[in-house]
Order: sequence, then structure tokens, then C-alpha cells
Amino acid sequence: MTSTLAVALLAAGAAADELTIAMPGVPPVFGSVVTYAAREQGFFKKRGVEVEVRAFDSGAAAAQAVVAGSLDASLSPTPVVVRMISNAGVDLVALYGMEHPDWLLVSTDAKAAKCQDVNGQAVGVDSVGGARSAALEQLIRPCGLKLDDVKLVSLSTNVGAAMVAGQLRYGVLHLDDLPVLDEQLRRPLAVVTSFQEVNPLSHYLVIVALRERVKQKREAYVRMLAGLIDATSFVLDPGNADKVAQVAATVTGRTPKQAKEILPRMVKIGLWPVGQDGLAKANLDAVIAVEKELGGIKPGKTPVSYEKLVDRTVWKDASALVMK
Repeated sequence: MTSTLAVALLAAGAAADELTIAMPGVPPVFGSVVTYAAREQGFFKKRGVEVEVRAFDSGAAAAQAVVAGSLDASLSPTPVVVRMISNAGVDLVALYGMEHPDWLLVSTDAKAAKCQDVNGQAVGVDSVGGARSAALEQLIRPCGLKLDDVKLVSLSTNVGAAMVAGQLRYGVLHLDDLPVLDEQLRRPLAVVTSFQEVNPLSHYLVIVALRERVKQKREAYVRMLAGLIDATSFVLDPGNADKVAQVAATVTGRTPKQAKEILPRMVKIGLWPVGQDGLAKANLDAVIAVEKELGGIKPGKTPVSYEKLVDRTVWKDASALVMK
């Protein structure tokens, strides 16, 4: 039904619906490349929706803006969203997700690159309560450390720059940061630990919206996700590597050469879901369980259930539209 309506609207030349979605980080993280490719390559317009893409300092701040009603959707850290819904009772719902976090805890000093070495040290993150600090909480957990045992330095996506400048020894970085910073430092950064090592079953990012807003503008959300499905196929096609690298360079601040080298690494870890919505129950249940255990979900609060956290029908209709 949804797909038929979308096609009918397009055929009739009806005005496209409009949505505003926020991407995390200034400059945005590499995971946002598919969204920007959908905009730059015209996939949103092809599906009959005008999508304004904005960059926010953090995915946590973007999710808060969605709750406030100033955005239609955001790409936000899954642990942060789980906390917001469980603790504050906000009616956010996840429509799409990225299941594989690429977080790394790194050091500029190879002689101080053990987990216990981080105790009492300053560590670069995006913001207190943001994606990097939530990741750090799990990255230092195996050696018995908690966030209170380190000094958080909030730098949005500029953690790497601060490390290159010698202002920080430790930072939480993305996988795509490593080759760039290695080149700038003229030596390899030392990886203290990776998220895949400490928690292989987890979840990275979700596109969230207010449940009531989805009801009001459901067709537009369906068409936006259809554009993302189109863009994912485009990004993963090796024949488009140069075009994708140019989009990534414009968005993330990497050079086209760096972006082209980074892209296969992201494809290898399955950063962007293919043929499914990226909302696997096992992964999201694992995040909910960890947040409860770590205290991210406050005592006395009921953890959000998987059924309340997700709405998989929007992506299902978007997939049907693309298949048609």
C-alpha cells in the first residue's frame, strides 16, 4: 500500500515531502557517508522526498533535538538512545541501524598502551554522555576501570586533531581515523583495545524519530529509507569508489585518496546494513543489558523493551518500494 502510494505521488508530479535529519559529529563521522551520498546522488529526490541533512556536534545532542521537535530524525548512538528512552520515557523509535561499532581506544605512546595505563589520565571523547564516552565505558571495563577513573575531555570529532597536536595521549577514535593520524604523526598510533575485542555483540547507531512524528509523516520516512537503501547499493559498488570517495572527502574532511582507502575497511566490518534494516534483536538486547549492568539505565527505571525500541515496518515498506 505504501509503495503504491509513493509511486502514484511521483507519477502525478506531487510536491515532495520534506524531512530534516541530523548526522553526528562536526565534521560528520564516516558512517554518515551513505546519507550524504543519498542527497548528493539524488536518491532522496528519486524517491520523492526532500531531505535536509545537518551536522550536529554529537549524536546525543541530535537525538535531544529530535525529542524537542526541531528535527525529524537523527543518526544517534544506540546506547545513548536506550538510556534516553529508559530513563526519561521519551517516545523515540528506531527505524534503521548500524550494528557494528568501529570504536578504538588508542594512545600516542606505545609504551603506555595498556588498559590500566589509562587510569587517572585525560581521554578525548565527543561529549560527556556522548557516543565516545559511552564506548569508553565499555573499552576500559575489562581492566576494572570506570569513567570516574579517567578525565573526560569533550572535543566532538576533533579528538584526533588534539592527539596530533600533543594535547592528549589517549582518545576514543573511529577506525577511519587511524590511517589519517598515522600519516600526520609519521608513526602508528598504539591501539589499547577495540570495541570488537571487548564486546563483539553490540550495536553502533540508529536512525531515530518521535513515534508520533512517524505516524504523521510516515510516507516521507518510508521514502527517506528507500533513498538510503539505494545509496547503500551505490556506495558498496566498487565501480563508484571514486565518486563515493569524493562525497566522503567533502563530508568528513578526509582527502579523496584517504577516503578511498578507508572505504573497503568499513565495508569489511559491515558498517552499513545490506538487505536488512540493521535492527537485529540480539544486538539491541545486548546493548540494553549492558546499559542496565553499567548503570546507564538508572536504578528503578524499566529498561526499554526491544518491541518498544524499534519500528521495523517503515524499512519493510521502503524495501518493498525499492524492489518494485
